[in-house]
Amino acid sequence: MRIRVLGAAAGGGFPQWNCGCPGCRAVRDGTRPTTPRTQSSIAVSPDGERWWLVNASPDVRTQLADTPALHPTGDRTTPLRGVLLTDAEIDHTLGLVLLREGRGVHVHATAATERTLRTGTGLLTTLERFCPVTWTEVVPGAERDLGGLVYRAFDAPTAKHDRFAPPPAGPGTGTDGTGRVVGYRFTDPATGRFAVHLPGVQELTPAVLAEIDGADLLLVDGTTWHDDEMVRLGLAARTAHDMGHLHVGGPGGSLERLSGLRVGRTVYVHVNNTNPMLLDDSDERAEVEKAGALVGYDGLELEV
Repeated sequence: MRIRVLGAAAGGGFPQWNCGCPGCRAVRDGTRPTTPRTQSSIAVSPDGERWWLVNASPDVRTQLADTPALHPTGDRTTPLRGVLLTDAEIDHTLGLVLLREGRGVHVHATAATERTLRTGTGLLTTLERFCPVTWTEVVPGAERDLGGLVYRAFDAPTAKHDRFAPPPAGPGTGTDGTGRVVGYRFTDPATGRFAVHLPGVQELTPAVLAEIDGADLLLVDGTTWHDDEMVRLGLAARTAHDMGHLHVGGPGGSLERLSGLRVGRTVYVHVNNTNPMLLDDSDERAEVEKAGALVGYDGLELEV
């Protein structure tokens, strides 16, 4: 199984166009070592020839252009087979509209996400005006074979308010928290080795930890270092937890919570521009690396 990190930053990218935080300033003026990053997405393949995106970020055009394995193979034929969505967030779905020139887009999403994209943001309805859209329902806990690669989604429970979610429509539509945000386990059926992609998680519950334990590769939410990071910087009134994310550092952070698990390699993705671990010479980066983890970057290629 092959995985490429297309974008490792959270919404807005790094640097964010309207942000003057220390990290964004460092990218622009070069005063500290760091690397720009586009918005969160990965590509996964069983064989290096057929690829699926996990989330379609607003930077998808640049990301595809920067990835030779995803370039057209002739005329308008491409290796891209579909897009798997972890949720209905704009940062993870706006890129769907940028795929409109294709012969069609195959979207894998939960019922809750599909409903929000139709009656909340309207992105799927808009995309259907340009090209055929095929929707495959993602059911947490159920396996789906992509041909040499099997995925299984699992719930990442969240109490975050979804501003685009339509009114309640019954069980399984996300109104009870199920299906609104999911992670994915990708398994190579020939070897049993598996990778977990979890770019958004508010709490590492026992159920979520059970999905992660034993993974050969974990790509996990690295949005902020401190829970109140953006509040401290005067950039927001809400904490990371309020926005649906678990902070990385300190007591109760993901770096500590994940330390006891059997994970082959941990890579932080969906890293916000305010997170100091994006700075190569920061104490926070050193702490991540001391723990044996890696701060993800665009173009990182991984094999499982």
